Amino acid sequence: MREDTGVTPHGVSLVGKNIILAVSGGIAATESIKLARELRRHGANVFPMMSKSAEKVITPLALSWGSGVDVVTDWDPKMSQLRGFDGLILAPATRNTIAKFTHGLLDSPMMMALSAAVGSGIPTLFVPSMHNDLFDDAVTTELLSSLEELSVAILTDKPSEGRRKQPSVTAIVAEFCNMSNSRLEGRKRVAVTLGGNSAPIDSVRSIVNTSTGNTGWSIAEHLHRMGHDVVCIVGRTTREPSFSLPDVRYDETPEGMLLESIELANSTSEPEYWIHAAAILDYVPDYINGKMPSKLENWNIELTPTKKHLQELKEHVADSKRIGFKLEVDADEDAIFKKSMDLISANNLEAVVANLLHEVRGNSPTRCRMIFSNGVVKRIADLRGLCEAIEDLISSD
Repeated sequence: MREDTGVTPHGVSLVGKNIILAVSGGIAATESIKLARELRRHGANVFPMMSKSAEKVITPLALSWGSGVDVVTDWDPKMSQLRGFDGLILAPATRNTIAKFTHGLLDSPMMMALSAAVGSGIPTLFVPSMHNDLFDDAVTTELLSSLEELSVAILTDKPSEGRRKQPSVTAIVAEFCNMSNSRLEGRKRVAVTLGGNSAPIDSVRSIVNTSTGNTGWSIAEHLHRMGHDVVCIVGRTTREPSFSLPDVRYDETPEGMLLESIELANSTSEPEYWIHAAAILDYVPDYINGKMPSKLENWNIELTPTKKHLQELKEHVADSKRIGFKLEVDADEDAIFKKSMDLISANNLEAVVANLLHEVRGNSPTRCRMIFSNGVVKRIADLRGLCEAIEDLISSD
């Protein structure tokens, strides 16, 4: 049984990293318990610190439960706040704390930790939370500019209910993971195509496939957390990403997704890697303008093959590496291996992620298998394992 303060691992993007979680006295301090636990879910060792104002909002005991260790609130002879750390998050970052930091005030262990973090050059993220009238004030603007000059990253959310509320803990941790891991070697610019397609039959009806986009979103989110520069080309999905990714381009049609991909491939910042996780419609109907009458006894719809995206992109991505996806409804291991190797050979792919439909739906102990260009087959148990296997391949090249 997991101990009361334990968490369920969600990823490895902060494994072994010692992170200071500094909490100042805004009402958003109530979110710090969730934030500490989210950091730990991704492998971080959390070192919590609180200002005296924060103690008026939540108790150190509560934050200690969330972080799994005691909270630093006052000076101690060991000066533990100056120990070697791998990063720091200040959330919430009140205007008072920001002003004290930018003017060099060291009136608490937390303020000393903020200055030491910036001085040592470790990743430092401030998450301001305050009313709009304070956030939009010229003084706040000047303070935030001073933070940028000190190489402090700032994460804010859109205005809501007259306030700049703190972003979700998922978004905060994802942003911190990206800025922290972007310093690692082997980081790439990666394009991920995901989702399904929709093609109109007439003005009110359309043909769609069943892709949810979940696999593609999960891969993109993991790559972002691991510090890669991710661009998503998104078709039709049934869920949104769990946090805002920096570059997402939408088009539900097969032709539109292909044009978006070609434009990206021919841009000055073309991807070094492509993950082709989208389920592209193989056939589309001839479009009829208007609405076909609903009283027709029969309606024969003619379907036309679409362009194969892997093949069409081949000439545009000669300097990039690519991973394809293949879904089969009913095929044995030999058949799916042969089809995957043929796909690799025809399109110069590094690997193919081969799925059977019942595996995707969770009715198998195997989630998929990853078939590499050298013929090696790696069986993968779950979606998290797939995300990590793809990231390992990308970062090792």
